[in-house]
Amino acid sequence: MDKTIYEYDVLVSSKSGLREIDGMHSVPDKIFKWLERQALRGTESHNGSVWLRLTQRSGRPAVQVLNYVGVIQAPNGTQYEVLPKIGKTLSELGDESRVRQLLVEMLRCLGGFRYVLTDSASLSATRMPLLEVFIGEFLRSVEHVIKRGLRGDYTIREDNLFALRGKLMISQHLRQNLTRADRFYSQFDEFTTNRPVNRLLRTALEKTLLLARSQENQSLARELAFAFADVPLSDQPALDFQRIRFDRGMDHYESALAWTRLILNNESPLTGVGQHEAPSLLFPMEQVFEAYVSKHLSRKITAGYSLKTQASSKYLVNHRECQWFRMKPDLLVQQNGRNRLVLDTKWKLIDREKDSGSQKYGLSQADFYQLHAYGQSYLNGAGDLALIYP
Repeated sequence: MDKTIYEYDVLVSSKSGLREIDGMHSVPDKIFKWLERQALRGTESHNGSVWLRLTQRSGRPAVQVLNYVGVIQAPNGTQYEVLPKIGKTLSELGDESRVRQLLVEMLRCLGGFRYVLTDSASLSATRMPLLEVFIGEFLRSVEHVIKRGLRGDYTIREDNLFALRGKLMISQHLRQNLTRADRFYSQFDEFTTNRPVNRLLRTALEKTLLLARSQENQSLARELAFAFADVPLSDQPALDFQRIRFDRGMDHYESALAWTRLILNNESPLTGVGQHEAPSLLFPMEQVFEAYVSKHLSRKITAGYSLKTQASSKYLVNHRECQWFRMKPDLLVQQNGRNRLVLDTKWKLIDREKDSGSQKYGLSQADFYQLHAYGQSYLNGAGDLALIYP
């Protein structure tokens, strides 16, 4: 049974005996053990992409989903849709589809993943879980490729034919046809759609047939597969990705190929997830929020000003002619090349009920220290600073 959860929700085994409450979900014991292995694997990882952590509830083992959103696919086929934590309020109001739609809109701002969603995705999101939205967008991108035409290529083939075609290979012809006057061992060029990029699309289509749950997506995937009837599956996707050659007029492949990289786990938003026993599509929410703010803020910048993301020209420490601890504010507003405003995005919830001097809305003192350091480095201690929260 598929399930929708939120960032930082906790999952426990059905054998734990714990009752499900807000923010804590019970999952089958086999799935829980798989999640435990993923959490342990994450602690051993050196790439910083930890999306689960081990914890406990009432003395029982538990795992907690961290700041990643998207879809977790368990080995038994169960899909866990992870939505942003700020959506819990909307969900309580019975508007979970709006949560999904907001996430879809935010994902569209990821520069590196501009192909993730097209304009139709926000409409699909109101009816479908995230994975079905992703699959639907992939299928529409493949449909676009087919409508524009599958690109073929000439390949060199050798075969023993009944009629001479191309060039006669004398040595092979004599060796095989000494007593066969009706055969010609030939080398020739053959035009075929069996090229790496088409093999990869065909393989991704087959995979989506296994993943898709909606009848609409399954039907479209089967329909599109007919166009690849003469294209074999890729038995070495990693190698085929390296062999891809974009000829002139192949721009219409860009979106479909980008989706194919995600589906075949050659390139995942979360490094390492593709190496697990089941595919997942997870996006780090801090990066999603930063991209969302950056895209919308850039539209408000007036003439003479510019917005720079991830500035990194300043360091906190100079030691023995070396610079340590790079200062990287998320956003920097400049006027004619001069730094004017430093902004840092924080994917954290503010509690407006905690408005006392002791509680300070739940704000982090460390975040303000960090912003102050940015101001000293980039604005020379004079100017405006801002923290941006959802």
